[in-house]
Amino acid sequence: MGRRLPTGIDVLDRKLEGGLPAGSVVALTAAPASQSELLLYEFAAPRGTLYLTTERSAEAVRDAFDRTVVPTGTPEIEELMDETPLDRATALSETLAEGSTLILDPVDPLECQNSARYRRFLNGLRARLVDTGSIAVLHCLTGHAPPDGRDLTEHMADVVFELDTRVSGESVENRLAVPKFRGGRALPETIKLELTERVRIDTSRDIA
Repeated sequence: MGRRLPTGIDVLDRKLEGGLPAGSVVALTAAPASQSELLLYEFAAPRGTLYLTTERSAEAVRDAFDRTVVPTGTPEIEELMDETPLDRATALSETLAEGSTLILDPVDPLECQNSARYRRFLNGLRARLVDTGSIAVLHCLTGHAPPDGRDLTEHMADVVFELDTRVSGESVENRLAVPKFRGGRALPETIKLELTERVRIDTSRDIA
């Protein structure tokens, strides 16, 4: 996995020495009440993207893309809201084009499926990513009760991004950690982000 693909977030790409290794499965963990969707929108910008939505309608996702100021490109959006989401996710992942991005938002409903079938899906997805030189981003919500399959997702993922959002008084602080990075170097420190209408690095200094 020598070739790197940019994430679309300049500061993150610099920290990751150019981006993510082609063929990587990325787990982005974040609280439901966070601006983590901004990261997904920017991940869609550098190349063709297949966006699989498991909870919002395709129309709602398209509207969110249209309203954001982030340059997102024009992702293909498909819904996974039938009774067999793993089957549909598998079929759609097999259509992934060369050198593209797949976003699964959120992956939680798939993590609730039979663990053996979900494991087969993740292994098949990674094989497709390697074959096409692509990456996949699995949006993992860290609510009060994460699905039983969350440990499997983080174990199988090549890269784990952890977005921590904390509200203190009148301030909201976002920090991004990269504790796991196969084919590269995990970051020893968190990145302080400003998540408003787009993703920026927060240059304000912490007060001890």
